[in-house]
Amino acid sequence: MVFNSIEFLVFLIIVYTAYRLLPFRGQNRLLLVASYIFYGWWDARFLFLILLTSTLDFCSALMIGQGQMSTRQRVVSTTALLAAALLFVTVQWQAVQFSLTPFQLAIDWSNLLPSAWTGWLVWLGTLAAVLLANGLYPYLVALPENRRSNLCLATSITINLGILAVFKYFNFFVDSAEAALSSVGWQADFFSLGVLLPVGISFYTFQSMSYTIDVYRREIPPVQRLSDFALSISFFPQLVAGPIVRAADLLPQISKPRQIKFDQTIRGLYLILLGLFKKVAIADGIAGSVNAVYGTTGAVSWLDVVAATLLFTFQIYCDFSGYSDIARGVAKLFGIELMLNFNLPYFSKTPSEFWRRWHISLSTWLRDYLYIPLGGNRKGNTYRNLMTTMVLGGLWHGAAWNYVLWGFYQGTLLCIYRALGIRESKQSTQRNSFNLKQFLPAATATVLFFGLVCYGWLLFRATSFEQIVRFTQILFTDFGNFSLSMPRPTLSGMIGLLVLIVYECLEYSAGNAHFYYRIPSLFRGAFYAVLTTLILMGASNAASQFIYFQF
Repeated sequence: MVFNSIEFLVFLIIVYTAYRLLPFRGQNRLLLVASYIFYGWWDARFLFLILLTSTLDFCSALMIGQGQMSTRQRVVSTTALLAAALLFVTVQWQAVQFSLTPFQLAIDWSNLLPSAWTGWLVWLGTLAAVLLANGLYPYLVALPENRRSNLCLATSITINLGILAVFKYFNFFVDSAEAALSSVGWQADFFSLGVLLPVGISFYTFQSMSYTIDVYRREIPPVQRLSDFALSISFFPQLVAGPIVRAADLLPQISKPRQIKFDQTIRGLYLILLGLFKKVAIADGIAGSVNAVYGTTGAVSWLDVVAATLLFTFQIYCDFSGYSDIARGVAKLFGIELMLNFNLPYFSKTPSEFWRRWHISLSTWLRDYLYIPLGGNRKGNTYRNLMTTMVLGGLWHGAAWNYVLWGFYQGTLLCIYRALGIRESKQSTQRNSFNLKQFLPAATATVLFFGLVCYGWLLFRATSFEQIVRFTQILFTDFGNFSLSMPRPTLSGMIGLLVLIVYECLEYSAGNAHFYYRIPSLFRGAFYAVLTTLILMGASNAASQFIYFQF
């Protein structure tokens, strides 16, 4: 179920209507159930993993923060895990056929439960794990506080990263090892896992881990309700592609009654409209052109590579920021505020400014939980820490070497700009009046860095290392070949991109992300009409999932 689908529209209307009729605790239960339905729409088995992560970090944080769990908390956690293993893994949901449009429900009862004992392995393994955990509980409580906290944190991080490694990176490292051995004449055929990559696993794993770490650092107290914490991890607007919300920001909004103001609803609807415009009209409208160049092994010209890379630069921005806009907008409908995840990143003049504007929730996560713990800006280690952080950040995006190379490239840019002392001046951020002496250097720096960003997206989008080499050679050796074989973007894509560029230039020049709300209602209404028209025009584009779903 994706945001740009009829199924999601029906789902949202049903959930929102029921939400407005329920009291506070009922609203939270509804959102939790709705979030699990939303996530389970891809594959019900994914729900076991997210509940496992949620329960693990809920229990770990309680043991870290207060040294014990109540009997009720232990019973609820144990029951939740066993029920999840039974319902989401053991039960064969392939035997259930269900759809909203049109409504259909059919159940093959004879195949609903596995007939062989091997189908019960996950449930039996979960039973063994919870029995072991409950058996070790008295010994854990008796440990000194520091030792108990360190052990619980280490357990949480190890299991979370272990799950991520198995489902996302195991086959990647196995294939890489086989390729490395093959290059020196050794033929190897290692074991590989036939597992699906759970949608959004990188996002919710980082979000859940940060909660346990924050409790360990004594920055927040542990939450007392598993249902509240599970909702904070699985909240459906931001579940599969962020923003990666901190517990300190989201849990207080979940744990107390929410008042939905009219202005908040209007802003939410506007963000949904803006996000759909970015995704449906622009990202999907230019995707075909990008895919035609990056998906071919045939001959392409210099102009093909430049145009496709430039279009992908806007495609990934509109796709990802569009998702974030919709997520923030939907959350506002339920009275919940999510952080701004993109703040005009292509106006950046330096790499450090770019990462303060692009995927803000990830860049701040990497800063707070990786870069600073590594040593941050301490003398002598800054460049090492920057490179380590960005390479691992690249690997976070996907199990492929081009993502690692992209992270290395981003780290290199950060190091070079830092070594040269190139930083954003305070004067360049003041845009209240036009100053030609300030504008020309700032514009030059912005255009130069934008070109560097575009090449980075070439590394990111490439399907193989060979394609990176070939396209890079074309860029530097085939200059002047202006033949264009790439198919044109759709009309909605071209017009939408022009509208977006003008809109963001106005927003940047105003120096305020909320300037739009101060525009007279008549002009806002006209803008709504333009966005709606372009969305309807783009509805005929080949719909696609959001790019960041694969991460």
